[in-house]
Amino acid sequence: MVSTVAKNEEHEEYQYLNLVKRVLEEGETRDDRTGTGTRSIFAPPSLRFSLANATFPLITTKRTYLNGIVKELLWFISGKTDAKILSRQGVKIWDGNGSKEFLEKRGLGNRREGDLGPVYGFQWRHFGAEYVDCDADYEGQGVDQLRECIDKIKNNPTDRRIILSAWNPAAIPQMALPPCHMMCQFYVHTSSTPGTKNGLSCLMYQRSADLGLGIPFNIASYALLTHMIAHVTDTEPRELIIQLGDAHVYNNHVEALREQLLRDPKPFPTLTFMRKVESIDDFKDEDIKVEGYDPHPTISMKMSV
Repeated sequence: MVSTVAKNEEHEEYQYLNLVKRVLEEGETRDDRTGTGTRSIFAPPSLRFSLANATFPLITTKRTYLNGIVKELLWFISGKTDAKILSRQGVKIWDGNGSKEFLEKRGLGNRREGDLGPVYGFQWRHFGAEYVDCDADYEGQGVDQLRECIDKIKNNPTDRRIILSAWNPAAIPQMALPPCHMMCQFYVHTSSTPGTKNGLSCLMYQRSADLGLGIPFNIASYALLTHMIAHVTDTEPRELIIQLGDAHVYNNHVEALREQLLRDPKPFPTLTFMRKVESIDDFKDEDIKVEGYDPHPTISMKMSV
């Protein structure tokens, strides 16, 4: 039996746990690209996490891979698409999708191992540029959406087009894996009180949501991105909202998630930056400090590729 997760608990992690419980109990049995099989529901209610007071919504009912979250996000921001860059830093999460076998299966066997094609970071920083390979220099090519978002937050805060999109239909055939977290929109809460900073919220849409492994990672990644953008735009982080499309549990994650549902959340940690960073491109691993993270032990789940 799946544990009963209280609906009236105030801790925001219960939103995630209740969604997992619902998918396990009500999810439609579906085949999937990986051949693993899933239980799935479509378009559940949004997940909302406060980012105020330096809050960092890092899931606590199991240890979440913080080092991988930080390094992958910095890799996205750099615009790089070479999985080997992450692998050399000990982050292996893209190794399966960058393997020669996987690339050949996707019809991309002409690429060297690790070349993922024009995935997330490329679209964020060089949208519309012609992709050659992961070793080419794309400086000044395409639309730098991330830089445009930051400029609008600073100079046109009521703009309704502060959007960062990784979904580029023309480029999807070149990608080892089409983007799961497709796009996000930033919203600046303008302050009318002199001396008070504007607030910054982020709404992210994710077409395909692996609740066991992916979503804890994605929540933390977009929370971190919002905190970083708020830092360089001199705004106050306010809220992260995530809307999911296909929210699913892989069949080989069911028992692990049943175990996780037996655990009670602990307080979320806080996030601080160790120095004043002026440009989004200047962030380093060591600038990011997470304090007060005391999660339950790791629960092993296999990634489906």
